[in-house]
Amino acid sequence: MRPISREREREVYMLRLTKKADYGLMALKYLAEQTDGSAHSAKDIAEAYHIPPQLLAKILQTLAKAGLLVSHAGTNGGYALSRSATEMTAFEVIRAIDGPLFITSCITIHGTCDLAGHCTIKEPLRKVNDSIKDLLNGIRIADLIEAGDTEQAGPGAPVGGGLVSIAV
Repeated sequence: MRPISREREREVYMLRLTKKADYGLMALKYLAEQTDGSAHSAKDIAEAYHIPPQLLAKILQTLAKAGLLVSHAGTNGGYALSRSATEMTAFEVIRAIDGPLFITSCITIHGTCDLAGHCTIKEPLRKVNDSIKDLLNGIRIADLIEAGDTEQAGPGAPVGGGLVSIAV
């Protein structure tokens, strides 16, 4: 059996955002960077980041339904942020796209588990889940613009250009 490299090993044991959540965050970053306040099409955003246009269009519709974006119809239509980038968090975007964030199936909206009463790790896992939620709530869309300007390579840098990588 071939050994796994240290870098590949870290990649295998990592919590990751879905591609849709990544794309949603990238789209909001793009819109936050546009200082003219005008609407921008899904095609423009898709071209800027090399994202499949049809997939991005669906993601933008989801974000508009969640109230994070405003959709403008017409020839010069497109999408714009519904409020300031300093008031929107990464957690809101991820929740709108992927639904509630749970690192394990026992930490659910209902809190039910087949091992209730016998499980000894539910509370520690809840704390981890809450910490991740707090971390993502602390990242504003405006922060993504600043992070892009000072992006670094090397240890501690996000893997694959993602927003957050948490080694477990």
